[in-house]
Amino acid sequence: MSFYELGKEQRNTLVEKINREIADNLRSETVSGIIPFFADEDTYIRKTTYLAIGRIYLTNAKLQERIITTLETLLKNDDAKTRQTSINAAGEIGKNDFVVVKHFFDTGLFDKHHSVRNAVIGSVKKMGEKNPQPVIEWARTYLHHADREIRREICHGIELRGRTHPEDILPLLKELQHDKTKRVRDTLVHVIGQISYKKGCLEKVMNEITKWDNKALVNDAVMEIIDVHDRYRNFSFYTQDEAKKCIEATRSA
Repeated sequence: MSFYELGKEQRNTLVEKINREIADNLRSETVSGIIPFFADEDTYIRKTTYLAIGRIYLTNAKLQERIITTLETLLKNDDAKTRQTSINAAGEIGKNDFVVVKHFFDTGLFDKHHSVRNAVIGSVKKMGEKNPQPVIEWARTYLHHADREIRREICHGIELRGRTHPEDILPLLKELQHDKTKRVRDTLVHVIGQISYKKGCLEKVMNEITKWDNKALVNDAVMEIIDVHDRYRNFSFYTQDEAKKCIEATRSA
């Protein structure tokens, strides 16, 4: 029976059990008792597990070193789900203390399994939202990596911070404007659209990208922005027509 097939009380009991057993295993320095939670087939069990690791790290300073050591061990596990959960747990820690987990993402970004690499992207998103400065500086070091997928993943990973603070990531996006790889270019255009539709964001995005010298990419980005204001019309600050007027005013200024 999966996590969400359980009743609410049963789920709460299971969460308490996972939290308790993880803490007990950390205190006794036993990795084997933690692995089943990290490797569980149920996404929600794994999520409960990495959230528990994050909470324990924040609330129990005595276990912090042990947690990092344990996650480093689990990141070397042959099972992709275990490595994925290790990255996600490191992401929870990185929302407050990125420096201590930076090496997890340097490793995970090159993992052979897509689920682990996706966990890096997801972690960069959540860390960048809560702890932007060190995460963005880390992301910058990979913007021009020889591997196009690394460049694309980094571009995708910084998106969430940009949805509320586009000014923080626009300098990084600018560096990708001449990327020749279609997947990177498509992701860049997508991200520009995603950081444009909330209150106060469209003006910041347009004021920046109108200064870029790759006008063909800017035109594609503008079309994406207009389209996003239709697709996300229930969430956008501007209607699509208002967005068009704002764009026209900026481009003609």
